[in-house]
Amino acid sequence: MSSKEKEKLFSVAKKLKEKTNNDNENLEFKIVVTGKGGVGKTTTSAILSHLFAKDGYNVLAIDEDPQMNLPYSLGLDEKKASKIIPLSHNLDYIEEKTGARPGTSWGLFLSLTPDVKDVVEKFGVKVNDKISVFVMGTVVQAATGCLCPENALLDAVIRYISLRKNEIIIMDTQAGVEHFGRALAKGFRHCVVVTDYTFNAIEVAKHTAKLAQQIGIPNIYLLVNKIRKERDIEKANEYLQSCNGLFKEVFFGKHSDYILDNEPFVTPVIDVNDEYIITLQKLKTTLQRNNIN
Repeated sequence: MSSKEKEKLFSVAKKLKEKTNNDNENLEFKIVVTGKGGVGKTTTSAILSHLFAKDGYNVLAIDEDPQMNLPYSLGLDEKKASKIIPLSHNLDYIEEKTGARPGTSWGLFLSLTPDVKDVVEKFGVKVNDKISVFVMGTVVQAATGCLCPENALLDAVIRYISLRKNEIIIMDTQAGVEHFGRALAKGFRHCVVVTDYTFNAIEVAKHTAKLAQQIGIPNIYLLVNKIRKERDIEKANEYLQSCNGLFKEVFFGKHSDYILDNEPFVTPVIDVNDEYIITLQKLKTTLQRNNIN
């Protein structure tokens, strides 16, 4: 990127910053970050969280991935991060709110609309003054289906979170598309689909974008990671020819040894003049612009 392009990017970001006043008042800004495993979803979620926080926004980062890597990527102290219990594993809270304990028979006692207004304050963990992380987790038992206390609670939590204001919400989903099947991202306005440049990965990304459309997410973006050479971009563009406007905008993230060397932490790289960070700055600016319009 030329110095002139960088200046233009920072100028647009500055104007957007002024337009929103950075007071977070009445802000409704919800982003779901999704994609197949191993393509940089969590890294993307963590970097975006820090970039928005640098602009003065309050950020609630939600970890829906059972791997629970987001707290570490955000830079939460390892001791603190290791003590976090995912909401889906907090059996006492699930029972308190739904009237049924996971692993037991619940019959008519299961509430499908539990009151979860206290959930973020109770289980959210402060990373710094501007960023909090909330680990949702996923269903503990396999083959329990959608009608179970854990799912009833998680669905209620997402419904509640989709109504929260005065902060930017960034949800890092588990790999795959199951969360769209359960409409876990319903009420979100932006979806960032993370992929790499291979044929199979792009096909998964297209399918993911279609599901995001079906649950009413209006702004869908594609971030193609692991780019090492110009041919990688050409291949991705060839595979994307049949998209027919599926993605509002496509971004290409170049492979970064610096980010890899600091993995899983992203805090050391936020202020570095790294091409991948510059790409995510562009993505952040686009998200801001489309959230205002």
